[in-house]
Amino acid sequence: MAKNTAKKSIKKVVLAYSGGLDTSVILKWLGDNYNCEVITFTADIGQGEEVEPARQKALKLGIKKQNIFIEDLREEFIEDFVFPMFRANAIYEGEYLLGTSIARPLITKRLVEIAQKTGADAISHGATGKGNDQVRFELGAYALNPNIKVIAPWREWDLNSREKLLKYAESAGIKIEKSKNKSPYSMDANLLHISYEGQILENPNAEPEESMWRWTTSPLKAPDKAEEITIEFKNGDGVAINGKKLSPADFWAKLNALGGKHGVGRLDLVENRYVGMKSRGCYETPGGTIYLKAHRTIESLTLDREEAHLKDALIPKYAELIYNGYWFSPEREALQSLIDKTQERVNGVVRLKLYKGNVIITGRESKNSLFNAAYSTFEEDSVYNQADAEGFIKLNALRFIIAGKATGKAQGDSNKKAKAKDSKDSKKDKKSKKKK
Repeated sequence: MAKNTAKKSIKKVVLAYSGGLDTSVILKWLGDNYNCEVITFTADIGQGEEVEPARQKALKLGIKKQNIFIEDLREEFIEDFVFPMFRANAIYEGEYLLGTSIARPLITKRLVEIAQKTGADAISHGATGKGNDQVRFELGAYALNPNIKVIAPWREWDLNSREKLLKYAESAGIKIEKSKNKSPYSMDANLLHISYEGQILENPNAEPEESMWRWTTSPLKAPDKAEEITIEFKNGDGVAINGKKLSPADFWAKLNALGGKHGVGRLDLVENRYVGMKSRGCYETPGGTIYLKAHRTIESLTLDREEAHLKDALIPKYAELIYNGYWFSPEREALQSLIDKTQERVNGVVRLKLYKGNVIITGRESKNSLFNAAYSTFEEDSVYNQADAEGFIKLNALRFIIAGKATGKAQGDSNKKAKAKDSKDSKKDKKSKKKK
């Protein structure tokens, strides 16, 4: 009864719509089951596919022209989400560059904003009840609007097989287009990465097919000659490649092309989903792989030691917050403020080579460099007194010295114990000889 009442209260819903089979079925299903007006939102975040066809599909499925929203969010995606994340050098479980995770907050933000603009009661998404995306969409939505309602069809309907989906699509008059180039894998793509799940990848021991990879040349077939490039940073963000200033989206597209050409950025990973299960996925993140190494390189030159070490200690927590869907949480925002403060001096140019899947650093320079050859040289210098190191070492060793004396680890104490033992053993030997 409560569910039926909730359905009746939904008059208008904003659907995250890709134009594919699943979200087209959801579009019709929402109308059939909630008897509500449906608004579609399609975002271009650099997935490499045309988004305009989604408009025509929505129109054919009965959506009013004014209820179709299609937006190019590529610049906002890189500038307001990807760049801030890379300022933190965020990486999940030591390997994953969070390509899918970081796209969800932006999509959620626009869903909620469009709902507010159009007076919609709810938003809807096509994430399944087994994955992380349902959590990311919904945590973000409630953080932005605690009164928003969320409809997650995969948790409600009984269309839990491909056969049932196709049958429903046929009965609803949804045209099923078959593409010769369509991948058999479950894929997610944006300007940062492309991911692959399902099919043979559900066996963690099965090697991915070479034909699966779409963005990167196999490192085995990549050019035999290394390509040297430069990346310029300003306040922790990339602003130019090979001396050419680029917009955030163009910057990332260029890095992807360079990395893909040289086989950089492939990853085969078994990860821990937030919902509790393990999953195996493959990722291509060519630009991100290059960028992370370059960013850490310029930081190594410009950040104070303790500042850098504090940042590194925060990486697992920050990455986990993004992976689990807490982009809009107060703790992520607090961490971001700290991280962004550290980036004020992260300016300069990194020089590197790309070669058969490798990113090789060849140089770095910055006006904010903390590297001082006068102090670090192996040659004779006039600014550093090496004798000062003795006091530094003794002060840092003081707690070990005190603890050692307290526990009898001191060399003198050890010698006394050894002599006492030898004396005791000697007395035993004499007594033994007398008895004989």
